[in-house]
Order: sequence, then C-alpha cells, then structure tokens
Amino acid sequence: MPATYRDALRAALLYLLLAVVWLQGTGYLLNSFFDESVDLQRWQLINGYVWAAVSAGLIFLARARLCEFLGIGARLRERQADRERLRQAAAVFDCTREGVLVTNREGLIVHVNRAFMEITGYQYEEVLGHQPSLFKSGHHPPGFYQAMFATLESEGEWSGEIWNRRKSGEIYPQWQTIRVIHDDQGHLSHYVAVFSDISAIKDSEHELKHLAHHDPLTDLPNRLLFSDRAEQALASAQIHKRGCALLMIDLDHFKMINDSLGHNVGDRLLKVVAARLQELFGPGITLARLGGDEFAVLAESCPQLVQAAALAQRILDALKEPFGIDRHELFINASIGISLFPSDALSADQLLRNADAALFKAKSSGRNGYALYTEELTAHAQQRVEIAFELRRALEQQELRVYYQPVHDLRSSRLIGVEALVRWQHPQRGLVSPAEFIPIAERTGMIAEIDAWVMRQACSQMCQWQQAGVVLSFVAVNVSSRLFARRELYQQVAQVLHETGLDPAFLELEVTESAVMDDPEVALEQMHHLRELGIRLAIDDFGTGYSSLLRLKRLPVQKLKIDQGFVAGLPWDEDDAAIVRVVIALAKSMGMQVQAEGIEQVEQARFLSEQACDMGQGYWFGRPMPATEIDWERAPAIRT
Repeated sequence: MPATYRDALRAALLYLLLAVVWLQGTGYLLNSFFDESVDLQRWQLINGYVWAAVSAGLIFLARARLCEFLGIGARLRERQADRERLRQAAAVFDCTREGVLVTNREGLIVHVNRAFMEITGYQYEEVLGHQPSLFKSGHHPPGFYQAMFATLESEGEWSGEIWNRRKSGEIYPQWQTIRVIHDDQGHLSHYVAVFSDISAIKDSEHELKHLAHHDPLTDLPNRLLFSDRAEQALASAQIHKRGCALLMIDLDHFKMINDSLGHNVGDRLLKVVAARLQELFGPGITLARLGGDEFAVLAESCPQLVQAAALAQRILDALKEPFGIDRHELFINASIGISLFPSDALSADQLLRNADAALFKAKSSGRNGYALYTEELTAHAQQRVEIAFELRRALEQQELRVYYQPVHDLRSSRLIGVEALVRWQHPQRGLVSPAEFIPIAERTGMIAEIDAWVMRQACSQMCQWQQAGVVLSFVAVNVSSRLFARRELYQQVAQVLHETGLDPAFLELEVTESAVMDDPEVALEQMHHLRELGIRLAIDDFGTGYSSLLRLKRLPVQKLKIDQGFVAGLPWDEDDAAIVRVVIALAKSMGMQVQAEGIEQVEQARFLSEQACDMGQGYWFGRPMPATEIDWERAPAIRT
C-alpha cells in the first residue's frame, strides 16, 4: 500500500478513535448530570453540534496541511498571477502602436492586434487563416524572403526593413521584427511579427536629403550638389573629349536692396532671379545657388570660349529686365566670372576657384559685365589669400602701426590737425603699402576691426599730445563703410572716448561719400547719434560718388574733403578748377569747412587758398609719419 494511502488510513482511524472517545465520554458525562430525558436529549443534540464543529475544524486543518504538502496553494496563486499577466499582455497587445501578427507553425494567421488593422486597412476576419504573403508588395525578389527564413531558422529572429502592401493597394515601408516561438517540448509553435509603419521616417529622410543638396529658398542645387554634378560632368567630358564652362554669377549691389527694402523683398528677388535664369537654360546646363546673392552655371557641352561668353551675355541681358515685387520695380545687374574645362582647370574645385577669381576681376572692372579666367588671376587670388591670412596674424601680433599726416590751415599755413592712417610693418617684407592690404581687408571684413583699432590708438595718442602741451584742433580717423554700417558704432566710439579720456570735440570721423549715400536714411540716423557724442564728422572723397544735395544738406556734417583726383590738375586743368570752385562754394553755402587732399605742389596750395579752401593735406605739407617724427613747427609758406 502506498505511503499516501497509509497516511490517509491513519488519519481516518485517528478520527474514528477521537469520535468514539468523544461520544462515549460526553454520553457518560451527560447521563451522570441529567436524569430527565428531555434535558438529556437537548444536551446530546448540543453535543452533536459541537462535535460537528470540531470535526469541521479538524477537516480544515487536515486539508490545509495536505495542500501545503502537495503545493496546490502555490499553484493556485501562480495560476491567478498568470491570469493577471495574461490580461495585461492582452491589453498591451491590443493597445500598442506597433502592428502585431501571429501565425501558427504552418504560417496561417491566427491573431492580429488593433494597430495591425489600422496600419494595413484589413479587418481581423479578412486575414484570419491567410498567409502573410497576402501583403506582399512585389518590391523584393524571392531571394529576400529566402534569406529571411534562413535567418529565422538559424537565429530564431529576423529584423529589417520590408515593403508591404495595404488593403488599398498602397505600398509602404515597414520596420519588422519576426521571432520564432517554441512550445514546452521545444518544437516550433508560432511566428510573431511586430512591425512599424516608417513612411513618415522615409519621407523625412527624403526631405532631409533634398535639403542637404538644395537651397531652401530657391530650391536650386546648393554648393554641395553643384560640386558633385560638376565632378560627374567633368569626368564625362574627359571621356567624350568635350569642353565645359563654369560661370560664377554675383548680383551687383544686392545689399542695398536688403538694407533699403528689407530681407523679405531681397529673398523674393532672389527667387524670381532664380526662376528667370532657369527659363534661359535647357538640358545640359545646371544652375545652382552657392549662397547669398551668388549663383553658378555649369554648361556641360561648351567647347569654345565664344559660346561661354555668349551664355554670359544672355544672362546679363535677361537680368536687365525689371523685376516687379510688392509694387516695387527693381533693377539688378550682375557680374560674371568664366572658367573653362580643360583649358583652365581639370577639377571641379579648381574650376570653381578660377571662376571666382574671374568674378573678382569682373567686379573690380566696374561690375555689370563678365571676365574670363587667366593664370594671372590665380596668382593674384593666391596672393590675396596669403595677405588675408597674414593680416589676421598682424592684428594679433600687433604688427599694424598708426601714421599721422599733418593737416594745415591754408590761410596761416599752420599745422592744426592730423589724419590717422594705418600702416603694416611686416616682419619680412617691411612696410606694406595700404593699397595692397586695405582692399583685401575690406573684402574679408577685417577693415571694421582695423578701423576700430586705429580709432583707439589715435585717441590715446591725442591724449598724450595734449598732456605734452601740443595744440591740435582734431585727430581725424577714417571709418569704413563696414564699420559705419554697424549699429553699434555709436557705443563703440563712446567706449573708446570713455576709456581714453579724450574730449569728443577733438575726434573727427571721416566717412566716404559712397558709404553715406548707399543708405542715406540709415546714415542720417547714425550720424545724428555720433553727433550727440560731440564729435566732428567729415565727408571724405567728396565728388567721387553720387551725392544728392537734398540729402547732403540734411546730414550733420562739419567738413567736406575734396578728393585728390580733383586736386592733381590744379591750377592748370580748367575742369578740375571749376569742380573745386563749385565744391568750395557748395560747402560754404551749407556752413561746412573744406579740406583738400593730395596737395603736392605749392601752386595747388596757393590756388586752394585763393578759393577760400580752409585746410589742406598732402606730400607738400608732409607725408604720413610716426607720431614721434612730426614737426609741430613746420609751416611752409604758401604765398610769396
């Protein structure tokens, strides 16, 4: 007999023994205490109920011990927990945003979730019992699916991008993970596929790829894509023995439109310029926007220079027609640089550099035209890059110097002021001419930083002269158009005056006529702010720009400087003499002083003095020199 049955028999005999002992004992006791049959029956009934209760307790204890011994309670609790986990899994299964598909070992669909139905468009009843091949897009070859099942068989899992078809017929991309499910015996029982619709990600990738290679404003190819296409075009041209041309286009004075009408109008102008240029070109010509107001054109079949020149002229002629934007009729010109393959360059990068060098030549030649690349331009371009690099180092290494040119009163010939001029003391080349590095500084934007440095040095030097007892009316400092265009010029000048302690009345800022007339309203505002500081203002190179007398009279300017180009022919050139007379008369009528530049002969100084010109400077009075070399007593005789 098994031990379990023996234990059960022992328990039963023990229970029987207890029952007999209980019934016999309680019967004896009751018969001893009660003589009446009625009382005796009542207490025997109560005794039966008590024994039933005791028996129930004994059965409970026995049952609990037995379940604990056999582990039935734990299994019941585990079963309850399993049911709870199943409910949670079912909720997750149905609520997840990823589509879930379950198949049996034969590959027939047995279950899908709500996300599956939303993504694919199929309902539960439409796919149940079908194979997943129902969703095939035809986008993948048979080898793709063979490799998928081979991976599932060897690794039990596969993940990757797959294209499937919705119920509507739309083909869309999925990121799918498939896992193999085994039963308790380790046999394959199910396949579970979890997938996400990555259409939005694919669209974003496409958009990002497009943005990475196209200009967001005009939707033209950008520099990156243009360079790539240029490399491909040159490779093809080399194989087929044909020529290519690259044209670099820069819109002339585009900044004026941005500054006067706003960047919104400027952006719209760039868009319509791009559209107009696109209309000019057919197949084999790529138009790109390289940045700002700079465009590039690649003509893939352009064997001769004359063809490239004709294309450039077509572009110039097309841009001459007015552009209507927001009730504004805008006119714009362009400068074009041309470089040819294979005569000028053998790579796309070199072709771009050469076209840029030719563009610089076109701009330097007066704009509104085109220029062809020559090897000489490359040398100049390389030299400009080297000078720009060295100029930046010169600022850091304090190689720049401030020289001062005397300004004399033409009535008394007395030295009354100085003009601060920057010079570059190169460690190897010695004193570098300003004509060599100032244009490069203007082109690179370093001129503003140089001007600010010169202003600080000049103000400090003026304070030192005053402390030494030198009597000067002013120190003049040139302000480039770049520095003048900055809104913070007022704060910068105020800070310099505060740090150096110079009385503002002794500082004179010279602004070129072109810088003032580029944006007269902004110039007027800027000048009024500067005048509030108490400094003097002068218009430099007067007569070389396009002044409006109406605007000129509104400017808070104390001095006009006659350009040396008009002084050079005095007093013999009648045209120069007439211009000088008119400028002096104009200045006097507006209550301004007049200062002449470039005086190199006594006859020039004498003529200017006779015409009531107030001040003069030039080599005849003195060249620019260091502060320590100025002769304060020099007063050359003008009148004999």
